[in-house]
Formats: sequence, structure tokens, C-alpha cells
Amino acid sequence: MTKADKINFSCPSGFPEFLPGEKRLELYLMDTIRQVFERYGFTPIETPAVERLEVLQAKGNQGDNIIYGLQPILPPNRQAEKDKAGETGSEERALKFDQTVPLAAYIARHLNELTFPFARYQMDVVFRGERAKDGRFRQFRQCDIDVVGRGQLNLLYDAQIPAIIAEIFQAIQIGEFLIRINNRKVLTGFFQAIQIAVEKITPCIRIVDAAEKIGEAKVKQALVAEGLDEIQVERVLAFTKINGSVDDVLSQLKAMIPSLENAEILKAGIDELETVIAGVRNLGVAESCFCIDLAIARGLDYYTGTVYETSLIGHEALGSICSGGRYEELVGTFVGEKMPGVGISIGLTRLMSRLLKAEILKSFSATPVQVLVANMQPELMPVYLETSQKLRKAGFSVQTVFEPKAVGKQLQQASKLGIPLCVLIGEAEVSTQKCNLKDLRKGEQIQVSLADLIDEVKKLLG
Repeated sequence: MTKADKINFSCPSGFPEFLPGEKRLELYLMDTIRQVFERYGFTPIETPAVERLEVLQAKGNQGDNIIYGLQPILPPNRQAEKDKAGETGSEERALKFDQTVPLAAYIARHLNELTFPFARYQMDVVFRGERAKDGRFRQFRQCDIDVVGRGQLNLLYDAQIPAIIAEIFQAIQIGEFLIRINNRKVLTGFFQAIQIAVEKITPCIRIVDAAEKIGEAKVKQALVAEGLDEIQVERVLAFTKINGSVDDVLSQLKAMIPSLENAEILKAGIDELETVIAGVRNLGVAESCFCIDLAIARGLDYYTGTVYETSLIGHEALGSICSGGRYEELVGTFVGEKMPGVGISIGLTRLMSRLLKAEILKSFSATPVQVLVANMQPELMPVYLETSQKLRKAGFSVQTVFEPKAVGKQLQQASKLGIPLCVLIGEAEVSTQKCNLKDLRKGEQIQVSLADLIDEVKKLLG
């Protein structure tokens, strides 16, 4: 191959590739998250990476997300089939950009096979054509849960979400976090009560939702550009700054009602928020872990009620590490009946990369191996294989060295991989039915009988 023919094998921008230790960390996080999801009764599903484009774009589902479309690429000898291979109209397909829209299509496809409320979790990769940068990817794994009801869905499912979030982040020990809760009806109802035009409410919610990213000055400019007058702008900003304990915020919201006209939606939102907060407390979530934040709106149009965002205290620049909310019409778009749902998503790839960079999490060792059985004399391989299998059957992860090489190099490689223990058996040890057990972490070595090896390994590994 000439220099001109050299293939660029670097990763496409925005498509992550993990080293073994990083992948092991991801699998650990996924397993921890899965255990919490299943403790709350969620069941796993998997949807295709590809959906019909009309599904992903139905009634504003796409939001601001850039979708990757799919087109068949034919080999040079099959170009005559190009027209037949092309897909147009309703058959256009694209990669899914989240798990929630595909869930709605999944429920529509399996409506009569599922039991409702339907609680599912999913940990798949999704694809978005956004500009790749630090902590932002075009392919990333999301860990989602959703509960979808048929006709109605109890608000206690909304209350259960913060309990799940809290349990997950406590389990992975990433430090203090804050689950910020709001209700889209509160925002919608307030905007309506201060006489913002109905068609301007959704754009204004998006502007408020972006406040942390763009700052107050740009929020003001954007609201004015939407046609709000100076008084309305100031009232919106003052509203989103209401703070205090959850009881303080609820009290301030309730106190507004008598002074506002056309406040029915606002009152409904406050009532829902109060019900959710009571449920969160009854589920034992610590008061320090959640608050009401009236600036939280979530950008996607399909959210209609409770919304959540979670931030890591002291590392707010990382952005939201878990978010979601309630939606009323998303599933109904496909089935023609009311099917409310509520859910959250953890963008695991993004979260993990940010936490690694901030040194809040550390990568695992490159291998799960706990014990290395060294190759001291190739003719003793039957002994090494038998010893390795006994250790595996006792529940340990074991690597046997098959290649004959200097014992020092074997120990050096084991230490580099983070393998804690090494079993050394030579001709003299075989004759006495003993072995040398080396703790590579401490550089210490003991001699034990082969009959006691399993017990000694258990002691050293704790």
C-alpha cells in the first residue's frame, strides 16, 4: 500500500471508543443502574436503532435534534440497482435520536400484547447529528425508564422518579446532587395568566429552559423578540427566580392565584406539583436531594406536566446529569387514544466522560482478572490448567499464561494490567503439592498448599 492509498482509520468525530478499563466502568454503571430500575419493577426492552423517519418527526417529536438519515450505499458492481434500493416517502428511515419516541412506536406496535401501566427500561445507543465537542457525542448510550398508562397514569409514578434518581446516584457514589422538579403546567399557566399569546407560550418556555446556557440578558432579548412587553418580561424573570424550600415555593405560587385571571392551568400545575412533592417525601428522598426550580422546563415539546433535571453540586458546569418528565400525547400520536407517560434519561456516555474528566470517577483496571497463573515450566501446563479451573469454579476470574516467557515479564505484565494475585508453581512445588502466592499490590509472597489455595485467595481479595 502506497502512502497515497493509506486509509484513515481514526474514529469519526463524535463517535466514542473506549479502552478496556473505561468499558468495564461503563458496564459497572449500567449494571448498577439496571439493578435500581428492576427494584422498582421496570422490565427491559430493546427497540431497533432504525425507525421510520415519519415516526421520529411526527408532531414535533424531533425538537431541535439533528437526525441521521439512512441511504443504501451499493458496491461498484451493483450500481444498476440504485433506483430499486432507494427509499422514499413513508419508507425513509433514520437512526433514533432518543429512546422515548421509539418507545411510543413500540407500544403502538405491541399494544395488545402489553400490560398497563407499562414500565420499561432501555439502555441503548442513540444518534444525534450535533456538533461534536468535549462531553458531547453523536453516538451515545442512554439509560431510560418510562411508565406509560392507558387512559390515565397516577401522579405517584411521577413522585417515584426522584426516588429512583437518588438511589442510582447514591449507589455510584458521585457526591452530592440536586434533583430539580417543576411542572410545565405551572409555566404554561403563568404565561397564560399574564396574557402571553397562546402561540408564543411554547417558544417562551424554550427560552426560559435555555436561561442557564445563554444568561439573563439574552433571555430578555429573546422574550422581547417573541413580542413580550417590558412588564411581561420582568414578570417572567421574577417568576423563574422564586426560590426557597419546596414548601416556601409552593406557598408563594398559591399566593399568586387570587391576583391572576385565567389561572386554571396554573392552579392545576401547582396541585400536581404539590402531589408529586408529597409522594417524593413519602418515598424517603432526603430533602437536601430535591427542590422546586421554576426555571426548569425541558426543551422537547412533548413534555406536558412534571419535569426533572439533576445537577451535581459543586460541578454544575457539567450540566444536567439526568432529566425527563411527563408527556400526555406522545404515545397517543400513534394509537389514537390517551396514553400518558413519565420517564427519565441518563445520558451515560456523556455523564461518564464528564465524571472521568472531573476525576469524580476513575477508570477500572484493564482486565477483570483477579488471579494470574504463571507459566514457569511449559511441561507443567496440565497442573496450571487444573489449578486455573479450580479457582474459576470457586468464583474467581483467572488468566493462565500459555506462552513460555520469563517469569519476571509475566509478573510485570500482570501488575500493569492491575491483576492483584499471581500463582507460581514450579517443579519443586508440584512435588510438595504447594504453590507460591504473590500479592502484586504489596509485593509480598507466601507459600501455601494447593489444597488451601482457594481459601488464601479469598482472604487476600477480601
